[in-house]
Amino acid sequence: MTGQCGARMSIRTRCVIGMSAQILASLCLLCPSAAAQRLLHNADAMDEVNLLPGDAAVLDMEEVKKDLPCLVTPIKPLMGFDMKFHSGYEISIPLKELAGNGETLTVVFAVTPDSDKEHPRFFSQKFKVPEIDEDAGGKTLLEGGFDVGEGGYHVRWLMRDRQERICSSTWDINAALNGRDQDMKMTIAAHNIEAAESEFFRPEPPVARKPEGNPLKVKILINYAPQESSAAAMAPVDASALVSILRTIGREPRIMKFSIVAFNLNEQRVVYRADDLDEINFPELGKQLDSVKLGMVDYKHLADPHSPTQFLTHLVQDELAGNPADAVIFAGPKAFLDQPVAQDDLKEIGNIDYPVFYMNYMLVAPGSWGDAPAWRDAIGNVVKRLRGVEYTISRPRDLWAAWVDIMGRISKVKLMNTASASH
Repeated sequence: MTGQCGARMSIRTRCVIGMSAQILASLCLLCPSAAAQRLLHNADAMDEVNLLPGDAAVLDMEEVKKDLPCLVTPIKPLMGFDMKFHSGYEISIPLKELAGNGETLTVVFAVTPDSDKEHPRFFSQKFKVPEIDEDAGGKTLLEGGFDVGEGGYHVRWLMRDRQERICSSTWDINAALNGRDQDMKMTIAAHNIEAAESEFFRPEPPVARKPEGNPLKVKILINYAPQESSAAAMAPVDASALVSILRTIGREPRIMKFSIVAFNLNEQRVVYRADDLDEINFPELGKQLDSVKLGMVDYKHLADPHSPTQFLTHLVQDELAGNPADAVIFAGPKAFLDQPVAQDDLKEIGNIDYPVFYMNYMLVAPGSWGDAPAWRDAIGNVVKRLRGVEYTISRPRDLWAAWVDIMGRISKVKLMNTASASH
């Protein structure tokens, strides 16, 4: 049996539990809590880093120790929607090794780029383990992670408990773009190493905008909802994909103004609205989205099967009629309704002279990427009837290719409209 605990953490913690009745009864107590991962220092030499002498010696000598019985398995670098390679490790420890009144496990590791072996980066992480019975069976699995750019890296890793027992290992990883992906612009430079991000809605660094020429304005309509409409929470992978789409839009230097409407089609309400922003305010957006109670719908809406369609109809009419932006972009997972928005209802919007796009994500497991389901959802049908363009985002390259195409279309229409207005 596997229990999940922890949400917005750079190190996710999983508990694999044996069949002991005592353990099953205390499932939630067996998941060690993890503090945020910490980058110790970007140092030229190990003695500049705040490491204990024993830890420094183990890492420096690259000793493989098993005083603390554990199995550490490297995680191969995998490209994420944020255009970074995500790597890390998985640790397996028998629960009986953690028995007692509360254990603390400390992980310290160094990641060194092959191209610059004199400049490793050091990280630390602590896991607080609750009280565990002496006869506990099964094991616990812990995961840790870090982000890298393209290149090869050497990892030196150790974990110790309060008794100074140590488990240590070393391994090598290589992060490389496939041939057809080499034109993608990474958000982390080659041979660079960063701590895994723990907050989806962290502030975005300032972008050097390009006000000359034809500055652009866009309106973004986000359907903040899980892929499964009945889900009680938005999966971290869904939230990460959605935020990555927004950050891709927000980092475009040719866009000068942003208007954002975040809604939840399942709950049938607008969650967040902001107009004429110079930058997307991710912390404020995240604060408002946290108020969404996924999986909960007003009983009045449940009584009316056409209610979701009516909500989407009014939303589209209100946001697109008289829209001053140069483009409207819908983003979110596929949203299927029993009844589509009627064509006559869309006529109330009037003629639009700006392009409409839909970036819908349909995530699939790494290693099995292929064609996502081709049928259109409710938002896709609206975009089609408005002669817009829909993009299915199933892998990082899809996001990159979609945004290149969207900006090409927006710039072309903006140029045509500007030329037409000057005559």
